[in-house]
Amino acid sequence: MTLFRKFVLTVLLLLALAAALISGAAWYWTEQPVAMDSDRIDYLVETGSRPRSIVRAMEKAGIHVNEDAFVLLSRFTDSDTLLKAGAYEAVRGDTPRSLLERMAAGDMMQTRLTLVEGWTYQGIRQALRNSPDVKQTLDGVSDQELMTRLGINSTSPEGWFYPDTYVFVPGTSDFDILRRAHHAQEQILQSAWEERESGLPLKTPYEALVLASIIEKETGHSADRERVSGVFVNRLRRNMLLQTDPTVIYGMGDAYQGRIRKKDLTTDTPWNTYTRAGLPPTPISSMGKAALLAALHPEKHNYLYFVSRGDGTSEFSKDLNAHNRAVSKFILGRRN
Repeated sequence: MTLFRKFVLTVLLLLALAAALISGAAWYWTEQPVAMDSDRIDYLVETGSRPRSIVRAMEKAGIHVNEDAFVLLSRFTDSDTLLKAGAYEAVRGDTPRSLLERMAAGDMMQTRLTLVEGWTYQGIRQALRNSPDVKQTLDGVSDQELMTRLGINSTSPEGWFYPDTYVFVPGTSDFDILRRAHHAQEQILQSAWEERESGLPLKTPYEALVLASIIEKETGHSADRERVSGVFVNRLRRNMLLQTDPTVIYGMGDAYQGRIRKKDLTTDTPWNTYTRAGLPPTPISSMGKAALLAALHPEKHNYLYFVSRGDGTSEFSKDLNAHNRAVSKFILGRRN
């Protein structure tokens, strides 16, 4: 073997050894826990972010990863085009590879927000504003504009958002959560309306929403829902005033301070069912599926009145005299 050939072979061997060392070092780096300022750190990957901007966002959050090495790793593993926008959590012990794989798989953080049955639309909007995980995009957007964007053909957004627990990625917009809640309400309403009892004094699905919202506010005891619904259906059929306090309260708005006085019952508003016949013009709250089903499947009976017993249940009466006795017992008696 000539001296030159020995030289070339030596150089090749050294290059191969260097490549192996570099490869080993790179592999070692990808499997080593990254330095973190705390045990758990949340960070956000914005839409359209590239590997370099992502690693800079991680650095700003307190996750310290070599920028150039991370960019090369993402390219070498073909992950650079797979990284998904969203909210992520890094935990102590995470490696550059595990962080990259999590973002490529879209394994994001999730949180939840519960919209409670009986909340008004304004209560739902306030809950969205209060959540630190919800991106606020509707400030300055009118109710009418929001309804137009959602395709709600109504004069009011009240009752159009299904109360449920919604799981979402932090950073999800308030509009997206409302869109999901509205879609759920539409689906449930359509299904329930198609399977309703025949002969009900309800002309449209919207009227079912209105009645269901009243039932939701009037029943603290789930077993009473269908019976309460039956009372309202009986009164609607006889053209009797519904005379239900929750509608009066809704019509009072901010003037309601926890107590209804006699003059409130006689002060006319579009929602005062003591002064106006039939259903009010809009729902008065969100309603659960059980209340909606009760509105469309009322119990068949001859009751026309009910009053709270004070324990969440109701006392039902077939005539005014019996009702007055029940009021005297369960309402006036509690005041003595």
